[in-house]
Amino acid sequence: MSADIPKFDPVIHAPARLQIAALLCAVSDADFSTVRDTVGVSDSVLSKHLKQLEDAGYVRLSKASLDGRVRTRLAMTKAGRRAFAAHVKALQALVSVAEHAPTLGQLATEPDLAVSEPETVI
Repeated sequence: MSADIPKFDPVIHAPARLQIAALLCAVSDADFSTVRDTVGVSDSVLSKHLKQLEDAGYVRLSKASLDGRVRTRLAMTKAGRRAFAAHVKALQALVSVAEHAPTLGQLATEPDLAVSEPETVI
């Protein structure tokens, strides 16, 4: 059965990185602060996640001066978009495996057999 279990991308799989990847795949690029606020993390937490995504070649960071302040823009690379698509496909495959497991349908319709009257011990 373990051969049927899809493999996840460990770089993308962490919840915050999965959210970052999903957000960046939906746009051409995004401002650091927009991603931070949308994902709901601090600057330092976002920076750590971006470093891992950047090291994997999934995200590209660019800095530019705007109104006298340096702004950081984030964009998914082609490799990042492919990795995210593969990860989503693996998640969908896992859901499909679970949906087709014989016990799932039974769990929804069968009474809980583990619950019984307690025995009286004398």
